[in-house]
Amino acid sequence: MINRKSKDDIKRLRHAGHIVALVHQKMKEVVEPGISTLELDAIARQVIKENRAIPTFFGYHGFPGAICASINEQVVHGIPSADVILKEGDIISIDVGATYGGFVGDSAWTYAVGKISEEKQKLMKVTEEALYAGIEKMRAGNVLDDISGAIEAVAQREGYGIVRQYGGHGVGRSMHEEPFLYNYRVGDHTLIKQGYVIAIEPMLNLGCDEVVVADDEWTVSTADKKASAHFEHTVLATDGEPMIMTKLME
Repeated sequence: MINRKSKDDIKRLRHAGHIVALVHQKMKEVVEPGISTLELDAIARQVIKENRAIPTFFGYHGFPGAICASINEQVVHGIPSADVILKEGDIISIDVGATYGGFVGDSAWTYAVGKISEEKQKLMKVTEEALYAGIEKMRAGNVLDDISGAIEAVAQREGYGIVRQYGGHGVGRSMHEEPFLYNYRVGDHTLIKQGYVIAIEPMLNLGCDEVVVADDEWTVSTADKKASAHFEHTVLATDGEPMIMTKLME
């Protein structure tokens, strides 16, 4: 069952989303060649702690990090490590959650490490475009397939692969609530209602759709080893414009 959020719920979700946005603001500053993904994790933890929140990902089904740090062909769920050092030309997707007042903010962004190829630049630009195309459809009275179809249309226009096994989801007191949101049309005519909160998160690949899970049982990579990008915002359906919950509060 999809839970409609009350005004108090939304206030706490918005605060949690602000903290996640602060983490991404900091990531944008510190992502550079030579830094390890474990250092990025430590910085994210500090921002979350300073804002009296809890790193949602840490310990989730045993996950050992506060962030997921996924590089190049890695799609999602990359484990932070002192041995993984960013280098010029990489792209890194950083997914982070923060729990504040019992509610979760969840957002992912893909960052360039130094100067990257035009191919990777375009992948990032188009995946971010797909995110905002999906957000535009997060309106009361639309259906879930409207969001999925908007994302799919952007990906298909460029001939990019769409990750099929992973997608968006409801967010609230738990990081993963109903509904599951596909990044392509599946015929889901679940009605979007005012007060629904969903994390919209396209994951697009330069190559094929298929992904594989590493021996660590977490890290998901493209089967053909071509780059992937991941952008995510948590979004509230209102009686008007969709409200992005995971951006900085003014």
